[in-house]
Amino acid sequence: MTTTGRRVAIVTGAARGIGAATAERLAAEGHAVAVLDLDAAACADTVERITGNGGRALAVGADVSDEAQVAAAVERVAAELGAPTVLVNNAGVLRDNLLFKMSAADWDTVLQVHLRGAFLMTRAVQKHMVDAGFGRVVNLSSSSALGNRGQANYAAAKAGLQGFTKTLAFELGKFGVTANAVAPGFIATEMTAATAERMGITFAEFKTLGAAAIPVQRVGTPEDVAGAIAFFASEQAGFVSGQVLYVAGGPLD
Repeated sequence: MTTTGRRVAIVTGAARGIGAATAERLAAEGHAVAVLDLDAAACADTVERITGNGGRALAVGADVSDEAQVAAAVERVAAELGAPTVLVNNAGVLRDNLLFKMSAADWDTVLQVHLRGAFLMTRAVQKHMVDAGFGRVVNLSSSSALGNRGQANYAAAKAGLQGFTKTLAFELGKFGVTANAVAPGFIATEMTAATAERMGITFAEFKTLGAAAIPVQRVGTPEDVAGAIAFFASEQAGFVSGQVLYVAGGPLD
């Protein structure tokens, strides 16, 4: 096993979807993985799949927008799995609405989870990375960062994460820490299924419509995104930092 394989990773929002697929992919590559979500019990299935395949995983419950909970979660991971040197900031929520109908609470919730959450998690973990002389931060942006009707809050948060990523690359590079962002397009998850429901169409119809507009003629899977994240988290990606990779089945403007 390589030294990379013995590293400890934290994946936020890892109870399901892209986060769960990422946690499982990193575990398959030998990482011990802290599966972090708002409710630790919701992480049980992800942890069970990892341990069932011979990996090491720990379910951790924390609200990433809460400073004290983040500090406690990172301390627990360091104590029980080892110092974390890979961080995937995936936790996120949707509160879609047109601007004139969007409440201040819905704006704040999305910005708090995506942006404040990534900030708090990265700040808490970076000291372990700096001490180790190695670190990988991967932030989940989105094609919505380019603008998307009904998602002023989400688009702003995901665009903000790109700026956050590039700034981390400048600040942490000299310590052996890279920071990159993965920006998925249409990925089939519970979140996109909920979007279809709000639109009043079936998820199958929603996916068919989405695939028709994608050059590769299909929608993405959580595993597609996990593969991109795994590259950025790898030792081989040490000369790649401050980048935004769109995983969207084709070029985006």
